[in-house]
Amino acid sequence: MESKVSEGGLNVTLTIRLLMHGKEVGSIIGKKGETVKKMREESGARINISEGNCPERIVTITGPTDAIFKAFAMIAYKFEEDIINSMSNSTATSKPPVTLRLVVPASQCGSLIGKGGSKIKEIRESTGAQVQVAGDMLPNSTERAVTISGTPDAIIQCVKQICVVMLESPPKGATIPYRPKPASTPVIFAGGQAYTIQGQYAIPHPDVSFYLVFLFSAPPC
Repeated sequence: MESKVSEGGLNVTLTIRLLMHGKEVGSIIGKKGETVKKMREESGARINISEGNCPERIVTITGPTDAIFKAFAMIAYKFEEDIINSMSNSTATSKPPVTLRLVVPASQCGSLIGKGGSKIKEIRESTGAQVQVAGDMLPNSTERAVTISGTPDAIIQCVKQICVVMLESPPKGATIPYRPKPASTPVIFAGGQAYTIQGQYAIPHPDVSFYLVFLFSAPPC
């Protein structure tokens, strides 16, 4: 299966989407964007990170299969480096696994799981990675999260096998992509003024106050 991917890799372009938390995204971007620039240059893949003030962001990796595998390898090893660095300041004795979350069209998840779970079991056993397919679709989308945990090498082998499945079983019908929503900021009202809560402070929110004044001062129709 892998030889098929590597032989035809230069002729096949794939797009893989990852769901990451803000801290993970910061690690991938690096200081002044140096880390993601290096990943793009060395892997040859296009790596785009969704904009917005969201707790979660979508990282889209596009390119020939070989380039995608290189990009995944760099991300997995970067996350392992972060884990090792965090352990130097903790009392933990066992190293937690690297975890990545793919966003996959729900119509392809059946092929990934296989009849009676046979395919996902085969991927787990042959790669040593833990793979979990979410039962529910992500909000307002037709995509599901696929969580992969293990060593960087196990994750890379797992992603290769998932790519094979995705190439052999294209999505059926239109896919509504998952778009993370911005973090909602609590708003309180006091003395005719609106405030948003940021940490321990209440910050005046002029736009909301203006809207409320306009709303209540508007004459009835």
